[in-house]
Amino acid sequence: MKKILAMTIVLATVVSMLAGCGSKEEARKTLTVGFDAEFPPYGYMNDKGEYEGFDLDLAQAVCDKQGWELVKQPIDWDAKDMELSSGTIDCIWNGFTINGREDAYTWSVPYIDNSQVFVVAKDSGIAKKADLAGKIVGVQKDSSALAALNDEETPENVELKNSFADLIEYGDYNTAFMDLEAGSINAVAMDIGVANYQLSSRGDAYVILDEELSTEQYGIGFLKGNTELKDIVEKSLLELYKEGVVTATAKKYDIAETMICLK
Repeated sequence: MKKILAMTIVLATVVSMLAGCGSKEEARKTLTVGFDAEFPPYGYMNDKGEYEGFDLDLAQAVCDKQGWELVKQPIDWDAKDMELSSGTIDCIWNGFTINGREDAYTWSVPYIDNSQVFVVAKDSGIAKKADLAGKIVGVQKDSSALAALNDEETPENVELKNSFADLIEYGDYNTAFMDLEAGSINAVAMDIGVANYQLSSRGDAYVILDEELSTEQYGIGFLKGNTELKDIVEKSLLELYKEGVVTATAKKYDIAETMICLK
């Protein structure tokens, strides 16, 4: 009887140990996505006070596939690294540029081709980048546009920045556009997807300069070394692409022309 009892205890212990062998990601119940809540069409608050956007829709579709709950966590963009390293968020998924940050995060495959552009008032008389000399330009803090202007490997961008009367850094683009509308600044440097969204909601008072500042690609950024979670999310994203969900979502937000073919 004692032998049977001992064997039962051993088996129970083994089963318990095996159950504990599953990875942390396999046991995951939620996915907390960090995003800039004022970065449409990728992530923003709609008129109903709800967070939506292209990237948030994709994150929700991935969670639906995995049986996870999506937690939408708005963050200060310049605090994103602290949020990720502290574990407050699981990934940064919000028009997040890979270029120049390749070694700082574990990245998904790129899924968007993006470019940095300048937006000016239609009647400003500014038609090309050279016309920005002596002008006041706005840009978001810790943004790709700011990085492009400070990129010493692209001397023409640094020279362009140095020609400005001033370069003002904003916490979000809505505030920058308020100053552009008020005439406090002459141009805003920003992602073309965000620029198109802003222009579509503001009538024909603004235009995008034809000359781009830089080009780049978007990906999902995970904590450096967290390849397990990256692989799970990426696998679901690729499946969603094959199912047509990614392309349909891009069309919904009018950014289908920026999509990269995912394989």
